Amino acid sequence: MRPYHPSMSPPKRVIAANRLLDSLPANERKRVLAASELVDLAFADVLYTPGDLLTHVYFPLEGLISLIVPIKGAAGLEVGLIGNEGMFGIPLALGVDVSSVRAVVQGAGAVLRMDAAAFLGELARNEALHRTIDRYAFVHLSQLAQTAGCNRFHVVEARLARWLLMTQDRVHSDDFHVTQEFLALMLGVRRVGVTRAAQSLQNLGLIHYSRGNITVLDRRRLKAAACGCYKADTDAYARVLG
Repeated sequence: MRPYHPSMSPPKRVIAANRLLDSLPANERKRVLAASELVDLAFADVLYTPGDLLTHVYFPLEGLISLIVPIKGAAGLEVGLIGNEGMFGIPLALGVDVSSVRAVVQGAGAVLRMDAAAFLGELARNEALHRTIDRYAFVHLSQLAQTAGCNRFHVVEARLARWLLMTQDRVHSDDFHVTQEFLALMLGVRRVGVTRAAQSLQNLGLIHYSRGNITVLDRRRLKAAACGCYKADTDAYARVLG
């Protein structure tokens, strides 16, 4: 993770603002921005592991933070994905200062990083921020519950389609890279299961998949192939946060 310095070339991948911060009134947003620093997260950076003290919160501008829970006897399972629609550090807002997940950068990009004490101070004085974070916490917890059900009951191809749509929404591109190993971790299946599911979607002309490079070719039909959890997630966000 490399802090951004004015003498460095500005991060070229920043293409979106953080939607939570963008929703704040101008004065409140300025205070949050003034207390934050712009940092560039590199692919595979590990921000936190379970039990780590939460020293900062992160508001992605683009890129992805994957939330992985440890599973005894297995590599773990992805339960959440955070992009510029949200933030990492919700436990702090709930009065908990340790992480329960492994937070890994799945998509490189710039984020706004805020010291935990500064974040809590802003929550105490910034009513608009407090209200927005409370609403996002509700949506985030709803999405975690949705993911748990999805992983238990839906077929691999539908879950992969859902994840690809979620990723596309957050990287703002039809093209992205993800390793086969991570897809297996995300889906909770063996690598051969990932290969079969990706090949199935590719045979339908929905994606192109080669050596971890994915291109979404037909988003409309990919949405039709995804389980209903994708629509449930997006509907929940729109309903609560607008």
